[in-house]
Order: sequence, then structure tokens, then C-alpha cells
Amino acid sequence: MRTLLLRWLLNTLALWLVSQLYAGVSFAPGSTLADALVAGLVLGLANALIRPILLLLTLPLNLLTLGLFTLVVNAAVLSLVAWATALEVRGFGAALVGAILLSLVSFGLNLLIQDAD
Repeated sequence: MRTLLLRWLLNTLALWLVSQLYAGVSFAPGSTLADALVAGLVLGLANALIRPILLLLTLPLNLLTLGLFTLVVNAAVLSLVAWATALEVRGFGAALVGAILLSLVSFGLNLLIQDAD
């Protein structure tokens, strides 16, 4: 349970950091911490439930592009999260850049947490 809660908070922190670093991804004006927590939860659920299905459906294209199409799938998941929450993404190009930044920030945060254990 502790790990699940930690992952949720890391997702939320990563989304917030990306929204601060990159203007293409932001939270709607007037958004609260609760909105960010909901976006982090929806991102975690989308990554756990929807992303694997999309990766399986796009496997031939992913193999053809040597895995680079995964970036497009990640951008689609980020756009889906934006559609369902107070997160705003300014187009598919912004979702692509945002997904790359989100991956890098999440990777860095996970490294920090693993070093602390």
C-alpha cells in the first residue's frame, strides 16, 4: 500500500514539474492540489490499464520503428489524461514533448527514491 501511495505522489510530482518546466503542458488556471492529485491518479491508472493495450495493438509499428513509436503511445496517454482532468496539453506536438519530459522526470524521481531506500 505504501508503494502504491508513493507511486501516486511521484506521478503527481512529475506532472507538476513538467507543467512548470514546459509551457505546452500546464494545469488549468485555478487548479488546486486536489486537481493535480487526480491527474496523477488518472495518469497512473492510464499507464497501468490503457498503455499496455495500446502497446500491444501497435506492436508491429513499434517493432518497425525500433521502439520509437512508444513515444507516440506515451503522448496519446498524456493527451487522454489531459482530456479527463484539469491538465491542459496544447496539441499533439506538446503532448509528445511533454511525454518525453514526463518520462525523464519520472525516471529521475524514481532514482532519487531508490537511493533513499
